Order: sequence, then structure tokens, then C-alpha cells
Amino acid sequence: MVGQTSGYDLPPKNILDVMRAPLPPVPVVSPTKDKMLLVVWQLYPSIARVATPYLRLAGVRVEPKNHSKHDTPGGYGITECATSFDLATIPGGAPVHVALPEPSCPQEPVWAADGKKFAFANIAVDSVELWIGDAATGAVHRVDGVRLNPMFGAEMQWMPDQKALLVKLVPDGMGGPPPEPVVPIGPAIQETGGQTGQSSTYENRDTLGNKHDEDLFDYYAASQLALVNAGTGAITPVGKAANLDDVSAAPDGQHILVSAIHKPYSYVTTYDRFPHEVEVWDISDRAGVTKHTIASLPLADRVPIRGVALGPREFEWRPTDPATLVWAEALDKGDWNVEVPKRDKVMLQKAPFTSPAVEVVQTEQRYSGIDWSERPSVALVYEYDNNKHMRHALIVDFDDPQEKPRQIWDLSSDEHYADPGMPVTMQLANGFQVMRQDGDWIYLSGIGSSPEGDRPFLDRFDVKTLTYERLFRSDKTSYDRFLSFTGPDTRKFLTWEQSPMDPPNAYERTLGKHVDAPAGEAMFASTRVAITHIPDPSPEVRAIKKRLVKYKRADGMDLSFTLYTPPGYKEGTRIPAILYAYPEDYADPSKAGQVTGSEERFTQLYQYRLLLLAGYAIIDDASFPIVGDPKKAYDTYTEQLVADAKAAVDEAVLLGVADPNRIGVTGHSHGALMTVNLVAHSDLFRAGVATSGSYNKTLTPFGFQNEQRSVWEAPDVYMKVSPFFYADKLKTPLLIVHGAEDANPGTIPLQSIRLYEALRGNGGTARLVLLPHEPHWYSAMESNEQLIYEMLRWFDKYVKNAPPK
Repeated sequence: MVGQTSGYDLPPKNILDVMRAPLPPVPVVSPTKDKMLLVVWQLYPSIARVATPYLRLAGVRVEPKNHSKHDTPGGYGITECATSFDLATIPGGAPVHVALPEPSCPQEPVWAADGKKFAFANIAVDSVELWIGDAATGAVHRVDGVRLNPMFGAEMQWMPDQKALLVKLVPDGMGGPPPEPVVPIGPAIQETGGQTGQSSTYENRDTLGNKHDEDLFDYYAASQLALVNAGTGAITPVGKAANLDDVSAAPDGQHILVSAIHKPYSYVTTYDRFPHEVEVWDISDRAGVTKHTIASLPLADRVPIRGVALGPREFEWRPTDPATLVWAEALDKGDWNVEVPKRDKVMLQKAPFTSPAVEVVQTEQRYSGIDWSERPSVALVYEYDNNKHMRHALIVDFDDPQEKPRQIWDLSSDEHYADPGMPVTMQLANGFQVMRQDGDWIYLSGIGSSPEGDRPFLDRFDVKTLTYERLFRSDKTSYDRFLSFTGPDTRKFLTWEQSPMDPPNAYERTLGKHVDAPAGEAMFASTRVAITHIPDPSPEVRAIKKRLVKYKRADGMDLSFTLYTPPGYKEGTRIPAILYAYPEDYADPSKAGQVTGSEERFTQLYQYRLLLLAGYAIIDDASFPIVGDPKKAYDTYTEQLVADAKAAVDEAVLLGVADPNRIGVTGHSHGALMTVNLVAHSDLFRAGVATSGSYNKTLTPFGFQNEQRSVWEAPDVYMKVSPFFYADKLKTPLLIVHGAEDANPGTIPLQSIRLYEALRGNGGTARLVLLPHEPHWYSAMESNEQLIYEMLRWFDKYVKNAPPK
């Protein structure tokens, strides 16, 4: 590569200052609503932490030194660390700083239901520790002798009595991990016997590959279940060590749902499809554990794409019963292609788990969860239709099988304006979350998308009459979202308010008298009192202006973007611009033009937006709908991409901001595919920057995004949407960036390497940057600084300072 240098490069100082500023905190409100923890998360860890050695074991990346997870689910980013906790009192008072361990990587704190304590995992040098904090003083301490195993999650949870924590521990006396054999044990062998069955295209390095990988998986997956007394720190083992996946205690505190992984393993899929033994452990007799088998789930390595495995799945305890287990099972062989009148059934089984499970309800489409009410007779059961992009909600009485379920919502999943929001929950004394209910009213909170942008709301909904009352809605000059009620009085609640000029802060609102209000507005007046006073971490960013822009595609479809202009911009001046977008698939064209997002959010700069500080305008989050029957929408993918881009560019030029001869385009992941297709199939852009994309869809042959056909069913579509096959015609300068350790199944680093080689071999202008140790989303400070350096260098050379066309 011409001009290649070693080491990391830095963008200009004004950009570095913003990148290195702390983030605003995130509130974690206590169940008793008298305290909140303000948690500041680290935006960019060091490359030293990101480069920590790890093992790839069946879809989980494990750091052997401390037995911690190296990444988030799916390999999208490094596990986040908190940098500070502050304990704030409601309704007011100066926050108390919590002295965290040094060095440390605290995880999200989890409150006890009585609000007296909070607990968090801390990723230390040699182990994952358990820490407990006192809500009265903010003092925290480490629990000696606890080494958590977070490999599959659920490593720490409060027991229903709130006096102890249920934890998964690294077993004592394990010794060292299995040594890698100097001489191979034998070949890695896979065999198929003629059965059909699709699976996602996993990167081979992250699935098991041989017998030694299996031994390592068993070593790091092994957990010992235990109870930790939050007061004394005493540790009581529960049962024997096993490869424990999900664990959860029943409301009675005597039964524990335990899912354990066992052989035979697969080399083509990840651990969640391995065989599982699902049991309920009765720990009421401290002398031993009584086990009840709920399901023996076999290896599921041939589940259809977007399908589900056969047998019981999605287990959960009913919050208002002592020990009642609920789960779903497929009625369509787990395959959405199968035509059936009902797709799933919901089952229920009560302690002592000796009687057969009872069917409660069948769903027409795929079951997708339950919201329980504090009143036992009401629950909302959700289902989803992937083919038609529809979602439904039913009111189901789990105690009266004769009571027919009632459908209350039947909406497109692409519907934003009429989205009813999600039920507001409260925490019971046993720690379980349930919907807040007063009489026949439940409460709903949502983001409130509208033609003017998002305006979060709080409604109450009558489950008998199916009518709404709007209690609160954010005004048009801020972005104010509901956090929680502050107590039994539903007239008082917390919100988290921000504006382009004001960082997020917590307020207590009180509803007043009934008012006459236009449709969709609040029916009650409200007053507010500030709870927190968080300062602006980056005052220099306030000079940036933004506005919502609405326009139309050539076929009349409504579109929008947010236009950012740099500090010191003079209206009417044409400047270089960069378009960013992420294409979205829509089955219903009437929903494709709905506006989402808000220009009233506190302005923060990440990745490409940082180029505002270098004098660029940003055409941000431009609407890029791909509309059509989900079974064949990608037949017109490239045509719709170009139409979307032309409409956005034309509008930015018409506003007098964008210079039509100096516009670049960028996108990440599926947006990177968009970027390369746009520079390949249009002349709208002078240069492109594509990050962590997939450019040859034949390498993901069983579908991608919402394309449901395989490459053998639609070979022309796969070729047409893959810019790799147009490399001989692609002459627009293209910067390609990829995380070298990307485990996202569709965007392995090979995709970028092969595209660069194709462009280089065909005489294109391109630069390939592989960021060491980075997953799908770039984590390290050094990597992100390099990314901005590369983007700025590329766009300055080929866009800002480009010669006239």
C-alpha cells in the first residue's frame, strides 16, 4: 500500500478534545424510587485492554487470564466498563460519589428490590469479582472468595428475599486449562447425511473446530451455582458444577430454573444451539437438591434461518405465583415457511412439577414474550409476523382458560407514529418486574415518533375499554422521556430531559389539573423540579446547529434527514458534505416515510459526526427505505438505494448548504454495503468510506438482512446487490475499514480484504485499513482516533479539496 506507515495516527486536537471528553451519566433508579445511581460509561477503552488475549469458544470470546467475557453478544464490541458511580437522592440533594475499586471495570449495578443495597460485577486483573454497595452511604466492598463466571450471562442476581445473591462461580480446584496438544489429536471432521437445514454463516474461528476446542469449552463453561449472603458474605454452594447456561430463581426462592449444556457439540453453530438439559432445582432442603426435568433439548444445528428450535424455549417464572414456569413451543416445526393456523403455543407448569404442563394459549404468529401485571389475571402476550412485518399483543388470563384472549394491538412493526409504547413496570418485593396497574389502567411509555420528530410520552390504557389517556408528552423544544413513577402516587414521576444545548438531567414531574389539549397532547398540566445538575462535558460542540429536513423521493415517498452544520457556518454558504445512512426494509410503503429521531436531543459527536469540527456538513440518518414484499424486496435494492441517495443529495443542495461537487458518503455494516453500491452505481459522490461491511453476498448464501431466499433460489439478486462483482467499474475513491476480529456472521474481515484486492486488481482507487483486535463495532480509543484520521484524510483529499468534475 503506497504511503503505508506503522503505528496509530491522530486527528486534529480540536477533534481529540471532544473524543476524550467524558460521557454524560446514565440513570439507574432504585426500585424504591428514593435513590438513583448516575453511571458514567467509558466510551473508548485503551487498545491494551482490547488486545487482551482471548479464546473463541462456540460464539463466546473468553479471556483466560480472568475468566471474563471479551465481547458483547454476537461479537459486536468489547464489554463496557463504568468509570464512575454517583448516588443521587430523590427528590434532591448533592450526589454522593461512590469510590470504585482501582484498577477496575465495573459493570451495570443491580439494585435489590428493597432499595437498601446494590451489587455489581467488576472485571479485575485475575477474576470477575462481586461487589456490594450500601444505598445509605454509597460505600462499596468486594465479597471475598467470589470468582464469577460470566461466560453465558446470568452470573449474578438477587434472590427473592433480597438478602442473598444467586451467582455462578468459577469452580474451585479446577487447575489449569487443557494444554494445547503439541501433536494434533486428529483431524477435524464434519459430516452431513442428506438432511436439509440452514444455519447462519458463522466465522469458523468463533465456532468449535476440534477436540481441543471442546475441552477448552468444557473448562471455561463450567460453573458452580451458589448463594452469597449480602450481609455476611458467606458462600453456600448449590448442586454440582456443570456447564450452566441460564439460571433464575422462582419467586418463592426455593426453586431455581437451571439450563445446562452438554455434548454432543457442533462445529457449525454456537453454544445456544447445543444440547441443553432444562431442570428445576428444589433447594428447600438445604441438605440436598431435588431435580425435576422440564425438557431435554437435542442439538439444534439445522434450524431454518429466522426459525426457532423445536421443543420448549423462552422459559420464565410467573412473577405473582410461588413457582410457576411458562414457556413457548413451536407448532410449525420452527419454520416460518410452513403454513399453519397457529404457529406457537404457550405452556404452563406449576410446582412440584409432577403434573403435565398445561397449554394456555396458541399464537397465530411467532411468540415473542410476555408482560405480566401485578394483578394475576392480566398478562400481555406478544407475537410477531416476520413475513408481513406485523406485531400483535393479546390480553391473556392465565388463571381462567375459558376466558378468550383479546387482541389489543395489531400493528406493522414499521409503524412508528401509532406505536403504543411499552408497559411501565414496577418491581415487586420478590424482585420480579410486572406492569404497573391501577384498577383497569396500565401505563405505557414510548418515544412518540411524529412528523416533527420523536416526542416521548406517558399514557394510561384501559385494558377493559381499550381506550387511552395521554398524561405527559415532551414539548417541542426538548427531548424528555419518562423514567419511572416515584411512588404509589402516579401523579409524580421522573423524566430524563435534554435539549441540543442542555445535557441530560433528571426531573421530578407532578401532574396537575385537567386541561383542554389537542389530540395527541397531554391532558394534564405538569410542573417539574430538578433532581440532578449534570454539566456539559463538551461545550465547544454547542456551536454546531442541526435541523430536521423533510423531502420526497422521485416516486413521491416521504423521506427525512437531520442536517448538521459546523461551528461558524454562515447560512447560504455551500460547503463539503458527508451523507450517512443505514437502509431499512419495509413491507408497507405507507410506513417507509415516517420520521424517527429528534433534533432536540443533546448534541454529541461520534465517528463520522466528528468531521463537523473539520468544516463538513453532515446529512445524517437519511431515510433509505427498501420497500416491497419481504420475499422479493431486494429485487430492486440498488435502484431504490440510488433513488434514496439522489433525493437526499438534491435536497441538501437545494437548501444551499451542500456543494454538489463535494459530497461524500459513509456507512457501517449494512450501511457499508449501501456506500459501496452507491459509489458503484451512481455519480452522486466524490468518495466513499465503508466500515465493517459485507460486499459479496454469495458468502452468506442462506439470506442476509431481510432477504429470505438463498443464493440458489435468487442468484441474480445476490450478484446484483454485491458490489464485489462491479469492482471493474468502480472508479470512485473508496476507503475500506474493518475490525480485524469481527465475529458478526455476515461481515467477516475477508469481505473487505477481497473487495480491496478486486479494486486494486482492476485499477481502482482504494485504501484498506484493518484495525487490530477490533470486533464489529470499534472499541479502542486508538482505533477510533485512527478511524477519524483516515476518514478526514480521505474526505479532505477526494471531497473537500477535489478538483471540479
